[in-house]
This record gives sequence, structure tokens and C-alpha cells, in this order.
Amino acid sequence: MSPVALALLIVAVMLVLVALRTPIAIAMFAAGVLGYVLQAGWSPLLGFLNTLAFARFANYELSVIPLFILMGNFATQGGLSGALFRFAAGVTSRFEGGLAMAAVLASAAFGAICGSSVATAATITQVALPELRKHGYSGRLATGTLAAGGALGILIPPSVPLVVYAILTEQNIAKLFAAAMLPGLIAMLGYMGAIAVFVRLVPGHAPARGQAPRLAAGSLSGVAPIAAVFAVVFGGIYGGLFTPTEGAAVGAVATLAAALLRREIDWARFKLCFYATAESSAMIFLVFLGADLMNAALALTQVPGQLAGLVQGWGLPPLAVVGAILLFYVVLGSVMDELSVILLTIPIFFPVVMGLDFGLPRESVAIWFGILVLVTVGFGMLAPPVGLNVYVVNGMARDVPLAESYRGVLPFLLWDTLRMLLLLCFPPLSLWLVQFLG
Repeated sequence: MSPVALALLIVAVMLVLVALRTPIAIAMFAAGVLGYVLQAGWSPLLGFLNTLAFARFANYELSVIPLFILMGNFATQGGLSGALFRFAAGVTSRFEGGLAMAAVLASAAFGAICGSSVATAATITQVALPELRKHGYSGRLATGTLAAGGALGILIPPSVPLVVYAILTEQNIAKLFAAAMLPGLIAMLGYMGAIAVFVRLVPGHAPARGQAPRLAAGSLSGVAPIAAVFAVVFGGIYGGLFTPTEGAAVGAVATLAAALLRREIDWARFKLCFYATAESSAMIFLVFLGADLMNAALALTQVPGQLAGLVQGWGLPPLAVVGAILLFYVVLGSVMDELSVILLTIPIFFPVVMGLDFGLPRESVAIWFGILVLVTVGFGMLAPPVGLNVYVVNGMARDVPLAESYRGVLPFLLWDTLRMLLLLCFPPLSLWLVQFLG
């Protein structure tokens, strides 16, 4: 069997197992075992497995993942999402569609202390969906907005997928966080603009302006702890007081303190935060192992290196190559979660991109490509036929048909398409803040 055929067999086995509802970590592990055995035999495989787990998990930077997840769980169980939404609703109440815009604002702010797309979508939906429906928003606009808002959770720092990308590509986490801030802000403002345009072009999906709750005196005090946590964590990281890993630990403690001050977290919820963190971390680390084995099997075929050389030999414009890769991410992101997509594809595509000449330093190319990947995977979280965020939000809005939720995300997908083109054609949008870090 040729190396190319073998590489295709490995990927095909993984995709078939995923289609059969096999957990993604096990699907990648099984495909990796098959590919490794066919090329090297059982003894080399067992030798590789003997050191695989330690080689992966001895990486100190991996500890940032459970710490940021714990920080997000403290925010969820501490009722901070409700305070965010009430404040955002007061700020946007003067606009038509203001309560939907508030859901986007709250999602962006919660993403800044959560780092997960699905967790952001589920948490804000619990708070915002009843209010949106009570004030006369259609199921289409309400669920579409909440699904799109959740996608901000993986772009606005801290972002767990961005941390994973940094570890896989050996890039500076703080610089990647800085690079994600402006695209995240552009995404948030674009989503709010999409809502404003939609409610004017398609009447009947939102009430008249002034129907949202006004800004109350106590709203600002409700979000002050969240703002303080964000300032402490990122002020400390970029001020050189501590590393991103230490910042994640400080953020977890600060978020717990904010939740305790609100008196909304009891002993049962406190334990639940650690159980949920352990469960999510175990899932992520198991995916790491599966991806490591599968990528090792693919590396034995030498196809990733040959692919990089082949693409360079075609003489295509570098932006065209990256554009084709991003289209592949859109397709893959619509049927797989963001972490699995990144772990599976970055070892293949990253060498290809780094071998192209964009007229930028190598570190800048790596950071820019990471932001593009994250934005594109976020697009896949909304796109049919799956769109994981849409499924999550629609599952919590049982009276809304799934087709209506998919129609609801269309205005946001249109903006995402334009945003991806902007970030692809204008790398400084992703790199502007990075230059201030040296």
C-alpha cells in the first residue's frame, strides 16, 4: 500500500468511527493504532505507547487548560452570567433588537472568563432565552443569536482551543491571546450589527425599541467583580507579573472569590465545579492522546511533509492555499468539535502554511494562521448540517424547530464570511496588538 493510500485509510477509519458515534478520542486512537501497526508492527507501537502519556502530559503548559476550565465553572455556578446579561440589557435597551444585542454582549463578556464555545452558549441561553421570549423575540432570532454569541467563547481570551493551538505549534500563549482580542471585538460588533440589520429588514422577529429592561443602579455593581477578574488576569499577564498558567490560577481563585461575594455558590455547586472541570479536562487530555497517536501514524507515512512540498511546488498564491485550508475547516468544523479539529489537522496543515512566503516573520504567520483557524472553526460551530452550538441552544428551546434555529444563524454566518475574508486579506487586524508585546 502506498503512503498516500495508507494516510487516506487512517483518516477514513477515523471518520467512519466518528460517524458510528464512537467518541472522537477513541476513533483517533483506533485509527492511529491501525496505521502504526500496518507500518511498524506491534512492538514499536507498544514502545511508543509506553512513553506517549508521560511525554504529552509532562508539559507544564497543559496545566493552563484545567485552570481556565475551572475559572469558567466558577463563573457559571456563581451566577455571574445573569449579572452580565442584566447589565448588557440595560446598556442596549434603547436599540431595536436591544435584548438580542445584550445576549451577544453577555456572551462576549462571559467568554472572557470561560474560554469554551459550548459552555458560553449553554450558560447564557439559560439566562437570556426566557427573557428574549418573554419580551416577544421570535424563536428564530433568539436561538440564532444565542448560538452565534456562544461562538465568541472560543475567540475572546482566555480561549482553551487557542491554548491548545499554542501548545501544538510551540507559540507564545500571551501573544495569541493579544492577537485574538481585536478579531473578537470585530466579531461582537458585527453580530450586533447583523441583529440591527435583520430586525429592520425582516420585521416581526423583535419587539419595538424600549421593550428591554432599563439599566438599573445595581447593574454596574453586579458586573464589577467580572471586570476586576478580567483586569487582574490579563493585566497581570501582559504586565509581566505572571505567566498565562499562573494567570489562569489567579483567575480561578479570583472568580471563586467573586462568586462567594455574590453568595450564589454553595458547597454542592463548589464540588460540581471540580467534577465538571475534571470531566472536561479528562475528555480533552484523552483527545490529546488519540490525536498524538493518529498524527504519529500519519507522520510515519511522510505524507504531511510530502503535502507541504507538493503545495509549494504548485506555485499557487499563498492566500489561495490558506483559503482552501479554511474551507476544509468549515466543512470539518460543522461535524466535529473545535478541539478535535485543531488536534487532528494542525500537525498536517501547520507545516504547509509555514512553508509559504507571506512576507511576514514566521512567528507572525503562525499567530495569524491560529486566529484564522479559530475564526473558521467558530463558523463551523454554527454551520449546517450539524453546527454544535445550534444543537445545544435548540435543545434548550424545545418549542423552536431546529430548522428555525438554522435560519436564525444565517445573518451571523454572512457576517462571519465577510470577517474571515477581512482577516485573511489583512493580517494586521490579527497582529496589531501583538507588536506591543515585543
